[in-house]
Amino acid sequence: MEGLLAVTPATLEAERRKIMVQGQHRQTSVTESFASLIHGLKVGHLTDPVIQRSKRMILDTLGVGFLGTSTEVFHKVSQYSKIYSSNISSTVWGQADFRLPPPYAAFLNGVAIHSMDFDDTWHPATHPSGAVLPVLIALSEAFPQRPKCSGLDLLLAFNVGVEVQGRLMHFSKEANDIPKRFHPPSVVGTLGSAAAASKFLGLSSAQCREALAIAASHAGAPMANAATETKPLHVGNAARLGLEAAFLAMLGVRGSRRILDLERGFGAFYSGGSGYAPRALPSLHAHSWLLGRQDVAFKTFPAHLATHWVAAAARAVRKHLAPAGGTPLPANLVEKIVLRVPEVPYVDRPFPDSEHEARHSFQYVACAALLDGGVAVPSFHPRQIHRPQVRELLGKVELEHPADNPPNFDGLYCEVSVTGRDGAVLTQRAHTFCGHWREPLSQEALRDKFRANASGTLSADAAESLIRVVEALEELEDCAELTALLKGASPPQEAPPYPPRALALGSTDPR
Repeated sequence: MEGLLAVTPATLEAERRKIMVQGQHRQTSVTESFASLIHGLKVGHLTDPVIQRSKRMILDTLGVGFLGTSTEVFHKVSQYSKIYSSNISSTVWGQADFRLPPPYAAFLNGVAIHSMDFDDTWHPATHPSGAVLPVLIALSEAFPQRPKCSGLDLLLAFNVGVEVQGRLMHFSKEANDIPKRFHPPSVVGTLGSAAAASKFLGLSSAQCREALAIAASHAGAPMANAATETKPLHVGNAARLGLEAAFLAMLGVRGSRRILDLERGFGAFYSGGSGYAPRALPSLHAHSWLLGRQDVAFKTFPAHLATHWVAAAARAVRKHLAPAGGTPLPANLVEKIVLRVPEVPYVDRPFPDSEHEARHSFQYVACAALLDGGVAVPSFHPRQIHRPQVRELLGKVELEHPADNPPNFDGLYCEVSVTGRDGAVLTQRAHTFCGHWREPLSQEALRDKFRANASGTLSADAAESLIRVVEALEELEDCAELTALLKGASPPQEAPPYPPRALALGSTDPR
């Protein structure tokens, strides 16, 4: 009786207002808006520009993944991964006799993709494809759907994973610049993987929300591991852990309902949350794909993207110093080299000792381009890095960081000034390079990159078939046709350090 007597019109109105506020809170939650978008996007929301750009990303990612199977870090990680087995398994790309449970196939293929730092790069800075594509390939093979998984199904889930990464990167001004604290694929890539897997597996909106929350607790890797064999693991782990987050959400594991809204949630990855400004996504009918507005960059040699400006400027200088052809530039003709680049500490490596350090060295890429007229896959072999001519030139390099040179991939430039033995100074500046979104690779150049990268793993016929399938992916009725082409041939007893066709890649203008 006491409880009934306590219910007055005033308390009823208070409860009504409380329920309305809670409902509005749920509707405006950033996390809920992401979950609703992931769940609600359909094939019909894809636009032609987004389909065309994402097919280019998929082709390039498969190619760098095939090439990555020749690396030392891939072989180390593949030995570790062999301890895992399951009746449900997926292909390790290019390895005909090697299959793993889907999360570990995604992990190993993700490691291969980033093992040479040859994968696509977006703005704000991240590698969007490597954390997403291995997940979808593994799922489409291990869990054949009824009805079958079509190419459009794969394209939709791929773009959902990419879109989530891009939207998250826009929540902080810190993310606009080349990273200083966390490696972005390990942060946004893990949530992008979870989103793509959630879409592919048909999770409910509530399950999508839980998958994002679980993935956030799996995310993050420090930039201190850049230029080491551990950095490729960041992309492999993003793929694996995002997929595991989706599986756990399917099984009912719960996390924070507001993981993206809170500074102590996803905001913790951005300077303790300062400057973190999450925004709810627009409704489905107002949705516009970020990939339709901002294309990715494709690399022509396997190194940190910022070094591509250095290579372009150094090649321009070399044209005035040495005759055309394959003759190396005599190092004794150079007195001093000045590189005017943005301040990016982990790409400032005066005397790199390993291939991974050389891939993250303004100085090394400049010297290689000056000596050889270009930079290619073999430029990062230890024999090339430790050439006496290279070490001599490295000792002549100075870095300057002009105040007007921002550390972001949309606005940076590189200026190379070379002082000759005669005192003459030659200077060239690069504001972009071939492969950047302002100067895109042609489709034929992208095919050539794929052919070169896949040549050590696939037959020429298989490579051409894969190109045809990816370029018409929206017409593919069953993704089994795609996954069958990824197996490759049984590996030789001793694989060459680099596929033969990859030797010249990046040494000339690929346009």
